[in-house]
Amino acid sequence: QVQVVESGGGLVQPGGSLRLSCVVSGFTFSTYVMSWYRQAPGKERELVATIARVGGSTDYADSVKGRFTISRDNAKNTVYLQMNSLKPEDTAVYYCNARKSLSTTWGQGTQVTVSS
Repeated sequence: QVQVVESGGGLVQPGGSLRLSCVVSGFTFSTYVMSWYRQAPGKERELVATIARVGGSTDYADSVKGRFTISRDNAKNTVYLQMNSLKPEDTAVYYCNARKSLSTTWGQGTQVTVSS
């Protein structure tokens, strides 16, 4: 079965860093576009970062540019989100998404809380 599993969330102080990981199985990882989304309490889910297939480009929400970095390791079927200089407004549940043509798969999410 197709699975997407996130990990790495937690509680961090403003200015701190976290690295989220997303491990996928059940499909050919290198052929999927991978993205990170987040959803804060009472708000809609928003796109944070996207990385294309092998040799593809990356894109970021304006609110995280210069602070977050998305990367992928196709040999490990894993996508990462390195988050630096974290702010309280980054607090949300972060979701990993795998997309190919008309197919999309979501993980269960991992909580990131930025607070002093």
